[in-house]
Formats: sequence, C-alpha cells, structure tokens
Amino acid sequence: MTDVTALPRLTRSDAAKPAVGVVHLGLGAFYRAHGAIYIAEAMAKSGGDWGIVGVSLKSPTQAQRLMPQGCAYTALELAPTGRIPHHVEVVQNVLVAPHDPAAVLTAMADEAVKIVTLTVTEKGYCHEPSTGRLNQAHPDIKQDLADIANPASALGFLVRALEIRRAAGLRPFTVLTCDNLPENGRVVRGVVLELAGLIDESLRDWIAAECRFPATMVDRIVPATKPEDIAALGADIGKYDASPVMMEPFRQWVVEDDFVDGVRPDFAAVGVELVENVTPFEDMKLRCLNGTHSSLAYLGYLGGFETICDTVAEPAYAAYVTGLWRDEIVPGLTPPEGVDLTAYAAALLARYQNPAIRHLTWQIAMDGSQKLPQRILTQLGEGLSAGRPMTGLVLAVAAWMRYVGGVDETGGAIDVRAPLAARLKALSDAAKTPAEAVTNLLSVEQVFPVALASNAAFVDALTQAYEGLVAHGARAMVAKTTG
Repeated sequence: MTDVTALPRLTRSDAAKPAVGVVHLGLGAFYRAHGAIYIAEAMAKSGGDWGIVGVSLKSPTQAQRLMPQGCAYTALELAPTGRIPHHVEVVQNVLVAPHDPAAVLTAMADEAVKIVTLTVTEKGYCHEPSTGRLNQAHPDIKQDLADIANPASALGFLVRALEIRRAAGLRPFTVLTCDNLPENGRVVRGVVLELAGLIDESLRDWIAAECRFPATMVDRIVPATKPEDIAALGADIGKYDASPVMMEPFRQWVVEDDFVDGVRPDFAAVGVELVENVTPFEDMKLRCLNGTHSSLAYLGYLGGFETICDTVAEPAYAAYVTGLWRDEIVPGLTPPEGVDLTAYAAALLARYQNPAIRHLTWQIAMDGSQKLPQRILTQLGEGLSAGRPMTGLVLAVAAWMRYVGGVDETGGAIDVRAPLAARLKALSDAAKTPAEAVTNLLSVEQVFPVALASNAAFVDALTQAYEGLVAHGARAMVAKTTG
C-alpha cells in the first residue's frame, strides 16, 4: 500500500473565511458529514457568517488531525455507482476542552455565536435514559457542580457559557442538539435546566425563559473512517487528508423552527425541513432506522457478520428486518404528513444494502445500554400493550443481552463499549442459567423501565429467545423468527 502521508497535505483554499457563528460540541464524523455540510451550503446559497468552531470534549486527536490542514477536510460520498469527494471548509478552529476549558467558554460566550450544536452521543447528556433525568452521580456532573468555572461535561459548558452571557447582558444562544434521542430538544433542555438549578435558580429561570432548544431529526449513515479509507482517498485526490469522513448519498435534517430571536442559517434553501413538530419524523427514524440498525447490529455481530450490508445480504436477515417494519414497527407509528411508511422502510433496506457503505455491526453496537430504551424498548412496550406480536424486537433485546455478556458464539471475547459494560458483564457472569442472566440484566433500571421488566409475558418471551440464542445461535434464531 502506498504511504499516503508522503502525499501533499490537504490544505485550505485562499477563499475568505466566514466569521464564526456556531460552536459545535463533539466534533466527530457524523456532524462533519451532516450538519456542517448543510451550514456550509446555506452560507454558499444565502450568505451569513456561520463558520464553526469545533470542540473536542475529551481527546485532542481531532484537533491534531484537522489543524495542520486549516480545518479543511474531505466528505466522501459513497454511492453504489461511485465515490464523490466534497471539499469542506466550514470549520474554522478546533478546541480541546480538557486542555483549555476557558478558551471553549470564551468561544461560546462570544456575542457573534448564535447557535451551539451538539453531537455528544446519548451518553454525553449524562442522563438516565429510562427517565430522562440528570444523573447527578455522573463523574462529569459531580465535577461541574464542584467547579462550574471549569466544566467537564457538555451540559456544564452550556450552563457556564450561558451564565457568562447573562452576566454580560448578552442574549443566549440556541442549543441545537443533533443526537438520536427521542424529543432530543426537550431532553437537553430538561437536563440543562436541572444542572443550572443546582447552581443558581435565577440562572435556571433565565435559561427557561430566554433560551431555545429546538428538537431535530438527523439522518445519514456515516461509517467509521478506517486507515484503508484514508489511503484510498489519497489515491483518488492526490493529497493526504488525515481526517476525512465517509457518508452515504442520502441525508435528511428536520428541525423545529424555534431559534433565539429567529436567527439561524437559511436552512430551508438547502433542503432542511423546518417544522413545528419534529416528533412524527423523530419517531419514524428512531424506530424504523435506529431500532432496526441496533437489532441487526447485535444479531448480525453474533451471527458472524462484520457489516450491515453483509448482514442483510443474508436472506433470512433481510426477511427479519422486513418483518420488523411490517409487523412490529410501522403498525405503532403515526407517519408525518405525506410520508408512506412502507416506502420509507423499503428505501431503508436499499440503504442498508449499499455495498459501498461498510458500516460495522460492532460500531453500531456501541453504547447499547444508552440506545436500547429509545430505539427498541419504548416501542416494544407499546406493541405488547396493544397486543401485537413483538417476537423480532424481543429477539433483538435477547441478542443485546447475549452481546453484553462479552463472549461470542465461538467463545471469543467481544470488545463491549458502553458506560455500563463492566456491570452488565458482571451480572451476566453471575448467572448460572440463561434464565438467571435475563433476570439479572432486567434488574438494571437505567436500561429497563420497571413496567416492562415486570411484564411476565415479556420476561417469558425474552427468556425463551435468550435460551434459543445460547442453544442454537443468532442465525438459526433469525431464520426461526422469519420462518
């Protein structure tokens, strides 16, 4: 393989930089392949100063990769028919929060910054997924409460920056979350207000009255960038880009049109859907896409499949996910106006089958204890209450339980990445039978609502599914479910 680092380094063009109007917390691949591109296109279409300062909340890696190339990067569109590179220059600077929290707060407190966007994943909101409340025992929240002038969490940075702006007589910024959480705007507003109230009740009241937290729905499959992707891109463009992003052609962004003083980029000009109520779009995407993505990730990984496209290439798995949509997910949804859910599901399957998108089952399986309540458990509970058979989603939950046990079907170790990983493995290891493993894991209230965990019919079906995975394996159980 050619040494891609020997190529000329990707650089920023000589075009004038826009002034900064956005600070983004959690500068990962998804935002750079989605929200940042929409913002860049909105400026190109309609003007405005909406340059982005990115903030890495934990690691300096992103700054080390992007800063030497002027924060420019390549967004590589992976279509079934070919690869299309897009040169992106909307990011102006990358700050590393643990190295210089004061610099991050200064950027967020700047009056020119009108919006703070976030992609910090479900666990970054330091909340209990089953209740939506702030987890005051979270180490980062404890640090925030001890010294809010030097925050550790995304919530801490939001609260402290808003506190600085209020003290300076400035208007607040809009907080625009871009993470896959149901009613994400309401969730982030709730935990921000909880944290602010623990610090200063008058600050909480000011944020509640003046700040805005629009709900959003984001959609684009963005697989992790691998070294071979960087090498192949270098061969394509003749330059070394240390931090490109890979992305599918499809994209969607639905945003509640509720911004502080109505100030925002011209999103509508570039295809963002500005609506009064995001919830129907959010439910559709979280359940139809994210719910099936997680289901395929656990059952696919256990079945020995590396990627989603490999998984659905197996006819039994394709039939499984089609059955989930038809029998368990779509019947519980109220579609957004003008949307055909059957056609939406068919389009999702085509996206999963895109051979150019190598989206790892292991990657999607990360942080399952945070994702499961929103993606699967809520709709599973609703379906059971409505009397619908929920066999496929029950099997997905059983597969998650098998996965967090940390041992695959060949006896190999699984690298489980989740905040509760150690606790979940200990509960699994302590069980002498599959039934005990199910009982132990159902006791984790941060994941399972009490009403669901105490539903005898659910527990019985889940135990049978788990026992089937142990005895027969994921592929056999998927085939049985679809047969």
